[in-house]
Amino acid sequence: MSAFPIRYERRTRRPPRQRDWRILFFLVALLVIALDRITKLWVQKHIYEGGGISVIPGVFRLSHVLNEGAAFSLFNDAPADPTRWALTAFSIVAATIVTVLLLRAGRRFTWTALGLALVLGGAIGNAWDRLQYKMVTDFLEVTIVRYHWPDFNIADSAIVVGGILLFLGALFTKQAAPDSPAQSDPS
Repeated sequence: MSAFPIRYERRTRRPPRQRDWRILFFLVALLVIALDRITKLWVQKHIYEGGGISVIPGVFRLSHVLNEGAAFSLFNDAPADPTRWALTAFSIVAATIVTVLLLRAGRRFTWTALGLALVLGGAIGNAWDRLQYKMVTDFLEVTIVRYHWPDFNIADSAIVVGGILLFLGALFTKQAAPDSPAQSDPS
């Protein structure tokens, strides 16, 4: 027999704690808002309204367009005040819904949650402009061959990329297989 008694400690293993991604997703949304604000302010300061700077001649230029309508100049000819308030209200409601969805779905990293973060940042970025200036500053102008794409901004880009990620997430997410019927116990 040993002079030193052996002590055995019973250790229980805890399941590994999963990382909560929600803070990172909200930081992505905040980054979109910051980039959107910085780029719009730069354009407002350095490019006169209606002007532009050619980056790739005939394909891409930085412009300065004020958009009173929605994305891609939709509703631009509609009455200004009702349209602005409707679009602002829609952006705020969308941002609220997306925030709730992100709080629920953002615990794990998924492309859907990243898409929600991008949509959130874009919605807030454009709502900010509508509340502050009554219109949105668009500055990215693309022409492919003879097709001129309506001017857009960082917030619009984030919303589109986020929407694509949401679509792909919905398309490729594996659905949980329904449980097979329980075998009846004869006893």
